[in-house]
Amino acid sequence: MKVEQIYTGCLAQGAYYIESEGEAAIIDPLREVQPYIKKAETNGAKIKFIFETHFHADFVSGHLDLSKKTGASIIYGPQASTEYDIYNAADGQEFEIGKVKIKALHTPGHTLESTTWLLIDEFNKPYCIFTGDTLFIGDVGRPDLAIKNGLSQEDLAGMLFDSLREKIMTLPDDVIVYPAHGAGSACGKNMSKETFDTLGNQKQTNYALRANLTKEDFVKELTTGILPAPQYFAKNAMINKTGYESLDSIIKRGNQGFEPNQFEEMVNAEGALVLDTRTAAEFVHSHIPNSIFIGIDGGFAPWVGALITDIYTPIMFVAPEGREEEVITRLSRVGYDNTIGFLAGGIEAWKNAGKETASIESLDAASFMEKHGADNIEILDVRKPGEYSNGHLDNALNLPLDFVNEEMNKVEKDKPYYVHCAGGYRSVIYISILKARGYDRLINVEGGWGAISKLLPV
Repeated sequence: MKVEQIYTGCLAQGAYYIESEGEAAIIDPLREVQPYIKKAETNGAKIKFIFETHFHADFVSGHLDLSKKTGASIIYGPQASTEYDIYNAADGQEFEIGKVKIKALHTPGHTLESTTWLLIDEFNKPYCIFTGDTLFIGDVGRPDLAIKNGLSQEDLAGMLFDSLREKIMTLPDDVIVYPAHGAGSACGKNMSKETFDTLGNQKQTNYALRANLTKEDFVKELTTGILPAPQYFAKNAMINKTGYESLDSIIKRGNQGFEPNQFEEMVNAEGALVLDTRTAAEFVHSHIPNSIFIGIDGGFAPWVGALITDIYTPIMFVAPEGREEEVITRLSRVGYDNTIGFLAGGIEAWKNAGKETASIESLDAASFMEKHGADNIEILDVRKPGEYSNGHLDNALNLPLDFVNEEMNKVEKDKPYYVHCAGGYRSVIYISILKARGYDRLINVEGGWGAISKLLPV
């Protein structure tokens, strides 16, 4: 028996490969499926089943492409309804993979169809559970994403309490917990950086599994302090229910380089958004006017999903050389499938063609602190509320990047603002979005709070 966690840091997402006696199963696959197919082929195995723990909201699953390429059946738990062919497992139903079995444990609460898959080994012993967003390491799934049919988040939280105690906490303590996400995901609020643990240890350390926790207290604790879900969540969940275009065709369409004149013509003709995926420093120095920065080497896909509100908008992009297909693939992970081309030759080709460029005023933390000490200046801290509460400058206004589209009216166009985040990535995203909308007096603080805090008196 082989069990492998395939973890993707950008999405803080765990997919799983299970194999026994030449048969394999994939749980919660990402959009790009070739790595799973290659793994099975290398091991001389055939992918038999694709198990989904629920309709994912934070990424588009690769289940359809994987099924078409391998013939594997797509298995959901009870209450899942789709516009394509699936098999709905009954609660308690078992599926054989070589000498091991996968058992469906219907665990509603995060969503109504949420199902935990229990792996029973060749000795008929419970070995591990793939919990999706029902149980994380250090947390449980948020109960506010599947509110419908008269159900409230309190109703769903109550269901989750029952699911945890009746279906999961009754399993042996040595069972390994493999969740769908870890720290950095917006699917929970207190997730650990660890990506797996034993159930016994989670019973001791996870606040939601406390033995003396009442249902009433669980519901109250779970529904307090939930930040609004990123706007793309509902759209991704719908894509996972209704289906999508093949990733192969999306890459073929988007992986086309255009010379500067053609690029500009395409942007104008298609009404495309220009997305710059280079480093923050490169963007600050020189970029196409009105382009938006979201660097490929940061939390790329989740920030795209949170900030580009039209998931169907045509996207032309600027990328580090040789990473164009990676940009297209990572956009597609969160449902942004309408990439139509990239700037051939990058920003240097744009300059050599005599095209206009823009830049962002930027200064290091030491220079900023000199101004801070001498002048009454406006400061925007674009970190999350929790980061801000853990330490900030007294006169800094907290306007998290997450809500830039909703809160930009709090920024005055005729005032200069010094903008910082934790390290310099989010502040450049923030400034690029406002700059594209006519805010020209925003100054980036390099190194963010990490650099600023080192200069503060102890």
